[in-house]
Amino acid sequence: MADPLRLLALVPARGGSKRLPRKNVLMLGGRPLIQWSIDAARESGVCIDVLVSTDDDEIAQASRDAGAMVPWLRPAELATDTAGSAGVISHALDWYEQAHGAVDAVLLLQPTSPFRSAKAIRGAVRTYADQAGTTRHPVVSVSPAASHPAWTFAWQDGELRPSLGWEPLSLRSQDLTPAYALNGALYVIPAEDARAARPIVRPGVLPFVMTDARESLDIDTADDWALASHWADTPAAGAR
Repeated sequence: MADPLRLLALVPARGGSKRLPRKNVLMLGGRPLIQWSIDAARESGVCIDVLVSTDDDEIAQASRDAGAMVPWLRPAELATDTAGSAGVISHALDWYEQAHGAVDAVLLLQPTSPFRSAKAIRGAVRTYADQAGTTRHPVVSVSPAASHPAWTFAWQDGELRPSLGWEPLSLRSQDLTPAYALNGALYVIPAEDARAARPIVRPGVLPFVMTDARESLDIDTADDWALASHWADTPAAGAR
């Protein structure tokens, strides 16, 4: 039997959210938003540690209170609106491996997906671990697309033009190739990709399909928060 993966859970959480200020420490269902992701990672049983990368003292303290590791505050250059996730991941992994030894993969959990379950984490990690061969590709969570690309349009040269051309519009919805959208809930990234700050979504990436709208919720606006607050008081069946 293969040795279990050394999997580091990483939760990136800036303090400067603009559409929903201070969202990472807003109370949702009796706990700070960021704690939902920390709890799911710990409950999954597949992570050697849960590390939070933040530039904010309040987020850092809430994360430590929830049992996460927060050894430093993120450098200012990695906490701007334009800072990419690849640099944040590479920075965190470099510190962790120097302090605690090499890992096999990074589990990236965005704190704005509070209802992604421990069960889903285990499923995505299983998809990653079950890849054949010596080279593993990233696994990303996706959900069925709300609108199929065949039924979306661009406004070009003064007229609507279907994104996939006119022919697919004649097909029944059940005859279209299923379409999926990234939902941001989780990413499983090979450590070598993370060290090199490679793009996560690239050729070869594998999907982990999540069909539960609750698990796929990504909180970005006040309306998203209102929905999350409602769902937080409505227990989900089989979430663990």
